[in-house]
Amino acid sequence: MSINLEAPPRTRHRGLILATMCVGMFLVQLDVTVVNVALPHMRLGLSATLEQQQWIVDSYAVVLASLLLVAGDVGDRFGHRRVVVTGLGVFAAASMLCATTPVIEMLLAGRAIQGIGAALLLPSTLAVITHVFQNSAERAKAVGVWAGVSALALPAGPLLGGVLVAALGWRTIFWINIPIVALALPATLWLVAKPTAPETRRRLDLPGSALAAITLAALVYTVITVGHAGMGTEAWISAGISLVALVCFLLRERSAKAPMLPLSLLRVPAFAGANLVAAAMNLVGIGTVFVTTLYLQSVQHHSPLVAGALMLPLFAPLAALSPITGRLTARYGARLPMTAGLLVGSAGSLTLTRLTPTSPYLALLPVLIGLGIGMGLLTAAVVSAAVGAAPAERAGLASGINNAARQAAGAMGIALYGAVAGNPGQSEIFTDHLHTIGMLACALWIGALAFTWVTVPRPEQQAATT
Repeated sequence: MSINLEAPPRTRHRGLILATMCVGMFLVQLDVTVVNVALPHMRLGLSATLEQQQWIVDSYAVVLASLLLVAGDVGDRFGHRRVVVTGLGVFAAASMLCATTPVIEMLLAGRAIQGIGAALLLPSTLAVITHVFQNSAERAKAVGVWAGVSALALPAGPLLGGVLVAALGWRTIFWINIPIVALALPATLWLVAKPTAPETRRRLDLPGSALAAITLAALVYTVITVGHAGMGTEAWISAGISLVALVCFLLRERSAKAPMLPLSLLRVPAFAGANLVAAAMNLVGIGTVFVTTLYLQSVQHHSPLVAGALMLPLFAPLAALSPITGRLTARYGARLPMTAGLLVGSAGSLTLTRLTPTSPYLALLPVLIGLGIGMGLLTAAVVSAAVGAAPAERAGLASGINNAARQAAGAMGIALYGAVAGNPGQSEIFTDHLHTIGMLACALWIGALAFTWVTVPRPEQQAATT
């Protein structure tokens, strides 16, 4: 049975294909962080509560994470070119809805639809790159570039968002997506080869996709509800829904003829370990971005533009180091950069315990730099380790699982960190809770380091299996 649906790549355009796929990834990551600096303005313009502000971020992240697995599977079966084009179109339409909304409910709906488009884009852009760069060393370098552009979108979000919000209002952070899509969509149609007809096409696991989405959405809702109202009836109900959906999902995937998530793949140590580390990285990283932005704007009262600029020491090394990490991974394997990144990241997170409401910026700088360097060393390495541990013909599914782990953890990071930190209007309590977050983050990094050493092969072991 053949399940490789892509035609041979147009190798003479590999650089342009890489650049175009990076544009798609840039869009996805830009909208993870671009809204953070606009949240106070959205609150005023749309009368949004603090819980609704969290859902402006999480409605995108939850839908994105929930659909990544099925989106990767769809790309493997029907062609990643088609999925990328569809994702760009959906993302542009949803961005227009967000930009023109008169009420908060419509904004939340638009953000959820953006998440659908992003879910289609994320695994398929990486799968196209994996297919074009078939040599393992070249693929690791290309993934490094892809991860670097992904990381570049994270600082671009707060900085670009700050400029746009200050100059033209918060709606422009969504309008900016339209010209990007206008460039990327025709380039994809021209550069990326059309899929060939498959010999056999299995059904999509739609029940598994629905159960995964329900599990994550209910779990994130539980964490947010607990943060605002404690473990009341509503939280218990949503937690129960999440648990039941998770059990049903696992039973479904175990018995399905064509499961969305083959459980046998999770029993491959290198694959499982890389995804667990990726999840820990995004939970800490995206959660820290969320609470740090609240700290800078709501506790220290910086403007959106200044807050975005002050976040650059986190994002700049993340963007700069990812391509370098790709080359290191190609030469030495993923274990070395993952170990270094986790150690540096844990040290950076621990310095959150030093912050007070009136701390100078120099006190926050070690947090930002430590996390930026740590994530810069980790991102390309965990992606390469996960994709490299899966069968080549399931590149879309493998990248979908890895990205689902990262995006789901990012959504949980926002929910968990927001719940622990509490109301930034109570500055003393908020910063005291940042100390707890710093210790929790450090523990997560160290736990991820243990998984790295147990599951990710040493360079000589990796060479023996390739």
